[in-house]
Amino acid sequence: MALLKKIKASTLMETLVATVLIVVIFMISSMIMNNLLLNNVKQNTELAEERLNALEYQLKNDGIKLPYYEDFESWEISVFEEEHGSNLIVTLEAENTITKTIVTNYRTSED
Repeated sequence: MALLKKIKASTLMETLVATVLIVVIFMISSMIMNNLLLNNVKQNTELAEERLNALEYQLKNDGIKLPYYEDFESWEISVFEEEHGSNLIVTLEAENTITKTIVTNYRTSED
């Protein structure tokens, strides 16, 4: 007859402690990932920069008249002319209405 070996098993308390540790690690990693994702979304200005480049192209080709204002998705875009000394500088500015992020491009009137 074969000799049966006794297998050491974990107790209920050890299993509960391991489960709680796994859940806590999962919660902490979820919060970190959520924070990284939200910061990435808040700092994403590619949409506004793309629209400002399109407006700058239209401005160079006399497609828009100054001053120019528009609402583009969650961005308030304004294009206006300012005088700095003897130079006229065109300011293209976009402000996000949710995150209050501002993207600004400058261009001289000779360009």
